[in-house]
Amino acid sequence: MHTIDFERLALCDGMAVLDLGCGQGRHIHGLYYAADMTCLGMDLSFEDVLHTREGFDAYPDFSDDRGQCYGLACADALHLPLPDASLDRVICSEVLEHLPDYTTALAEISRVTRPGAIFAMSVPRAWPERICWNLSEEYHNTPGGHVRIFDARVLRRDIEETGFRYLGKHYAHGLHAPYWWLKCLLWARRDDHPLILAYKRFLEWDIISRPLLTRVLEAVAAPLMGKSVVMYFERVEHDGR
Repeated sequence: MHTIDFERLALCDGMAVLDLGCGQGRHIHGLYYAADMTCLGMDLSFEDVLHTREGFDAYPDFSDDRGQCYGLACADALHLPLPDASLDRVICSEVLEHLPDYTTALAEISRVTRPGAIFAMSVPRAWPERICWNLSEEYHNTPGGHVRIFDARVLRRDIEETGFRYLGKHYAHGLHAPYWWLKCLLWARRDDHPLILAYKRFLEWDIISRPLLTRVLEAVAAPLMGKSVVMYFERVEHDGR
């Protein structure tokens, strides 16, 4: 399940790509097979990095036939262990809402990207996220939870101020918003309530089978109530050109 649209990244052989906050690997696994690139995954959670590695181990490695490779690291978004201007693409999906000091993370992303690089990011969309916060205090008031609700216009401005030019946006996961509303409403039984389990099976069917029905429903629902807002930027020259 990709939140970022790879078609908007214009991926090419020879690129260096970072999935910052890679979690359990849903984006970096896809990036690895998208082109002959160096794919880097970084996350603060060592357990998630291990899970991502297991995902690579479970599938064939075509590195003998192609030029792609990957690397994984447990790293802090506020202090990226990478040289200046070393990356062609950066993905940061559903990460910034967890960081008290997200502006330092944006500055680090700016530092490690080359002029012309594309930065793709996503955060929870404001109004679906507010419903979650209103339904459950525990949803966001837990260790590692969401520390803010972003205004997309403010976040866009913050990113532009670090040296990026805005390219566009879209919304994603319209079918997922009601699932999270249910989980927040029934927080005490979020893992075993029959209604939540039934909706989870529906989402799994959508992700695995991609039937026409759910593709049409998602196309309608995403602009209206997509849980994530996704924005794309291009790194400009340091003098702003």
